[in-house]
Amino acid sequence: MMGLAKQLEVVRQDTGHDTGEDHREGTGQELKNEPAKNPDVAQDNVTQDNVTQDNVTQDNELVEDESMTGDDQGEQPEARPEELRLIEALLFAAGEPLDNKTLAGRLPEGVDIDAAMRRLQAEYAPRGVNLVRVAGKWMFRTANDLAWLLARDSVEPKKLSRAANETLAIIAYHQPVTRAEIEDIRGVSVSKGTLDVLMETGWVRPRGRRKAPGRPLTFGTTETFLSHFGLEAVGDLPGLDELKGTGLLDGRLPPGFSIPLPSDDTSLRDDEDPLEPGDLDLGLAPRPAPEE
Repeated sequence: MMGLAKQLEVVRQDTGHDTGEDHREGTGQELKNEPAKNPDVAQDNVTQDNVTQDNVTQDNELVEDESMTGDDQGEQPEARPEELRLIEALLFAAGEPLDNKTLAGRLPEGVDIDAAMRRLQAEYAPRGVNLVRVAGKWMFRTANDLAWLLARDSVEPKKLSRAANETLAIIAYHQPVTRAEIEDIRGVSVSKGTLDVLMETGWVRPRGRRKAPGRPLTFGTTETFLSHFGLEAVGDLPGLDELKGTGLLDGRLPPGFSIPLPSDDTSLRDDEDPLEPGDLDLGLAPRPAPEE
């Protein structure tokens, strides 16, 4: 019995020793591991922060590099000449079309007017307002394909009679021409009212008097005529081939039929005399300004 008791005591002591040691060792290991884990986590956080900071730095450097590369490799936009702005201002403020001479007088010396107008005309070609040249003068005009926008506000002019249209065409192509010459070309007489209507529209004007018996008046077209029909000069009127192509002329034309080359030169011909004061009193032409 005593031997058995001693054995049980030894076993109990061994068991308690092992259990206590294990508990102490486990507790100690846990205490030792806690501070060991925290540095690892902190270290990981520091590493992640460094990686994030490195990414931000790399992104900033990349943006700067791309910006510098774009500035270095890309071409700078061409500066727009200052004279184009000046011409735009002059044309918009003008109450009437301006010619090259008038524009040159308002611009700095050395400006190439022809080159500037060509560039400005190209810039406005695709826009709603186009730069056009009519009767040798420049003006801004609504684009042709947008005319419907202003159709409601435009005044519909009274249509000309057939006699007036034929007379206008003869004057445009044959100017300077007298009333008798118009009648000879048309084959019928021309009433005074027909010429009056054309002069009231501002498309026809008396030029002078023919050096012939009776000294008849000669007639020609005006700048208003060119502006209305969108012509730079009378020489831009359609020729024989163009008229045939549009069907305006009969295909069975007499032999030798031709269309004269029109000219709107304002200077009097050798066979013309200037208008007299009495012609102006009859209202056939505007009275010239008195000389200073």
